[in-house]
Amino acid sequence: MTLFAALNGYYDRLAERGDVPPFGFSMERISYAVVLSPGGEPVEVTDLRVLSGKKPKPRPLMVPQFFGRSGTKPPPYFLCDHTRFLFGVGADKATGARAESPAYFAAFKERHLAAIDGSNDEGLVALRNFLTHWTPDAFRAPLFDDAMLDQYMVFMLDGDRNAVGQPRFLHDRPAARRLWEKELAAKKGDEGFCLVTGEWGPVTALHPLIKGVWGAQTGGARIVSFNSNAFTSYAKSDGLNAPVSDAVTFGYGTALNTLLKEGSGNRLQVGDATVAFWADTSGGEEAAQKAEALFSDLLDPPRPDDTEEAQRIKDVLTPVSQGRPVREIDPMLDERTRFFILGLSPNIARLSVRFWLEDSFGAIAEHIGQHWRDLEIKPDPWRTAPSVWALLRETALMGKSDNVAPLLGGEVMRAVLTGGRYPRSLLAAVITRIRAGDEITGAKAAICKACLNRDSRLGSKKEEELPVSLNRDEANAGYRLGRLFAVLENTQRAALGKVNASIRDRYFGAASATPASVFPMLLRNSTHHLAVLRKGDKARLGGWFEGEIGEILGGLGASFPRSLRIEDQGRFAIGYYHQRYAGKTDASLPAPDTAASSADMTDSED
Repeated sequence: MTLFAALNGYYDRLAERGDVPPFGFSMERISYAVVLSPGGEPVEVTDLRVLSGKKPKPRPLMVPQFFGRSGTKPPPYFLCDHTRFLFGVGADKATGARAESPAYFAAFKERHLAAIDGSNDEGLVALRNFLTHWTPDAFRAPLFDDAMLDQYMVFMLDGDRNAVGQPRFLHDRPAARRLWEKELAAKKGDEGFCLVTGEWGPVTALHPLIKGVWGAQTGGARIVSFNSNAFTSYAKSDGLNAPVSDAVTFGYGTALNTLLKEGSGNRLQVGDATVAFWADTSGGEEAAQKAEALFSDLLDPPRPDDTEEAQRIKDVLTPVSQGRPVREIDPMLDERTRFFILGLSPNIARLSVRFWLEDSFGAIAEHIGQHWRDLEIKPDPWRTAPSVWALLRETALMGKSDNVAPLLGGEVMRAVLTGGRYPRSLLAAVITRIRAGDEITGAKAAICKACLNRDSRLGSKKEEELPVSLNRDEANAGYRLGRLFAVLENTQRAALGKVNASIRDRYFGAASATPASVFPMLLRNSTHHLAVLRKGDKARLGGWFEGEIGEILGGLGASFPRSLRIEDQGRFAIGYYHQRYAGKTDASLPAPDTAASSADMTDSED
C-alpha cells in the first residue's frame, strides 16, 4: 500500500470516531472569539485559550480549512484569521510594538464582502456591518490589548446558540457553511486521474502543509511540492505534475497532522527523524489501539522511578525480547495486524521521507525483539530495554541530543524495524567517542556487540557471534586485549588507589587502535604495581592479577598486533567491559570511575 493510501485509510478511521474534521475544515489553534452585535459592533472578546498549564495555549478548534500561504500579499482565510487580517493591526517584527496593516484588513474585507453579498443571515449581516465600519484605531481597551496582537480569532454573534444550547461560532452557522462549500466548489481546478485512487476528478495544485516535524518550519512544510521548472514536465505546474485528488490530499494531510500533533501517542523522535506510526483496523479498533500502544512502549520504553511500575513494564516487554508471540502479552493483539511506520525529516522548506515501512505487527515485534537480543550484555546496563534515542546519545559529544550525527537516527531505526544491518557509521561513532575519552559504558559496549553480531549473522563472512558475558575462551585478539587492558587498569588501581590519570585515561584509545605501541610499556609498568601488591597486605590479590595476565597473554600470539580494524576495536571495548565488570550484578553495577574489580571483591571476602 502506498504512503498516501495508508494515511487516507487512517483518516477514514479517525473520521468514523469523530476525531477529525470533515472535508474542507481543519483543526487550528485559536486564541479568542470576537462577539459581534447584530449591528456589527464588537461587544466582547471571549478567551478560548487553555489556561490549565503554566502558560495559556491556543485551543484547537475546527474552522474552515487553512491553506499554505506566502509572499508579500498572502490571501486571507475564511471567517478566521489573525489580527492583521481581522482588524488591520499586528506586532512589528523588529520592535514588537503595534503596527497597522491596512493592506491585510483590506484583503480580508474585500474577500468577505464579496462572499456574503446579498445574504440575509443575521450573523453574516453582522459581519458585513463590522467590516464596513471598522477602523484599526478602534483596536484598544477595554475590549482589546496588545497581548492579542497576531493571535488567531473567530467571530460569534451575540447570544447565538446551536441546537443544544451551546454558543455557536459564526463559521458554524448553516449559511456560513453553505458559503464555504460554494467557495470549495469554485476552487476546483484541473481534473485528472488520481495516482492514489485511480479515479477521475479534481486534483490538487497545492498539497497541504504538514506540521509537527522536528526541525522543519514552524508553519509547516510539504511532502509534495514543485517550485522550479526543473521539477515539472509537459508544461504542468505545481501539484498537477503528480495528480492527487482533493479528497485524498485533504485526508492524508489531516491524518498526518493528527499523528504528529503535540501530545500524540503515535509519534516518536529518533535523531533528526520524526516517526509517525499507526495500525489498520482489519482486526478491530481495540486491537489496532493496543498494537499502537505496545509499539510505543517497545521503541520508547517508559523510565518510571517506581520500582513496581518498572517491573510491570519489564514483564510486558519480556515476551517480545524473547521472541515469543505478542498475543502472550494481550490476547487482543493480533500478529497479522498491518502496521505502518513513517519517518520524516526536514529538507529546507520541504519534508523528506526517511523511511516508509509496512509489515505485520508480529514481524515488526519480532525484529524489535531481535534488536534487544543483539544488545544484550552482562552485566545489564539498563533496567528496561533502551529506546533508540537513548542509544543514539551514546554516539554524541557530551551525550547531547543535538550532537547526534544527521541521518544516523533514521538509518538505525530502519535497521531495528526491518532486522537489517545497523549502519556502519553507528559502530564508528561509538568507537570515536570511546577513543575521545568517554566512559566505556555498558550501553557503548552493547552497541558494539549488536553491530558486530548482526554483521556476522547477515554478512557474507560468517564469524562466531560475541558472547553476552565474559568468555575466557574467546580467541579474538581485540577481545583478549580489551580484557588485558581491564586487568592492567585494575592492577594499577589496587596498587596505587585513585590516581589523577589512570592508564585508561591516558592510553585506552591508543591501546585499542595500535596495541603494539602501548601494551609492552603497560606490561612493564604492571610489574611495579604487582610488586607493590606483593609487599603489602594484598599479596593474594597480586597473585590473582598475575595469573589473569598470564592466562590472557597465553591466548595471544608471539607479538601484539600493530593495529586493529574498527571491528576489532569494538571487540576490544566489549572485552574490556566484560572483564572490568565480571561478577557484578545488574542492579549493583557501579559507576566506571569507582568500580571495584571482581578480584577486589574476591580478596575482600577472604
